[in-house]
Amino acid sequence: MTKDNNIFLDFFRLFYPKYCACCGNVLVTSEDVLCLKCIENLPKTNFHLQTNNPVEEKLMGRVKFERATAFCFFKKEGSIQHLIHELKYKNYKQIGIKLGYLMGCNIIGDPTFNSIDVIVPIPIHPKKQQKRGYNQSEQIGIGLQQAMNKPLDTSSFVRIYQTDTQTKKSRYERWKNVEEIFKVINPEMLQNKHILLIDDVITTGATLESAANCLLQTAGTKISIACLATAT
Repeated sequence: MTKDNNIFLDFFRLFYPKYCACCGNVLVTSEDVLCLKCIENLPKTNFHLQTNNPVEEKLMGRVKFERATAFCFFKKEGSIQHLIHELKYKNYKQIGIKLGYLMGCNIIGDPTFNSIDVIVPIPIHPKKQQKRGYNQSEQIGIGLQQAMNKPLDTSSFVRIYQTDTQTKKSRYERWKNVEEIFKVINPEMLQNKHILLIDDVITTGATLESAANCLLQTAGTKISIACLATAT
């Protein structure tokens, strides 16, 4: 960007400022969606640096995976809960893209995550996507794609059944609620690929377990998993 463009942008933001999606402070020219202070203070897990980390332990024995991680801790009334709420229910899609980008920058140094061939978001049912207007996991995937320079596939893997909310269900009820709700419709696009399966928040892992096991039925596939946050 030229000096003249910077001056114009500063002048424009003087009258139409942009605000941090987390703290609400005015963003400066070099900031986008989140201010640098809020980015620095994100409750990062650094699980990608640990083998047998808590996310991997949660999924172990339930699904075959290469690596699994979550970028941040999800705490009640915390910054990540606020940001994900804005992403899912307030039409603030840029939050997903920004956090996905930050997560991608965070994990790309790990050889296993860097070896993925394609990014696949957990799909939502078409009726829910039509109502919301977008899939929040797909927005996270856009940011990951930008950071990791890997293709994003949003059409080969779909949700064929709409399920009830998982919020107040037990672990077993969550597992039964998502059993056999996914389908691979373009297996030729995924076969023999190392897939990075992504979602917003992992709680019991029931949805990821169901999705991963469905994807693994495609010949030659391997799965790694990355979530924006993990419930504590």
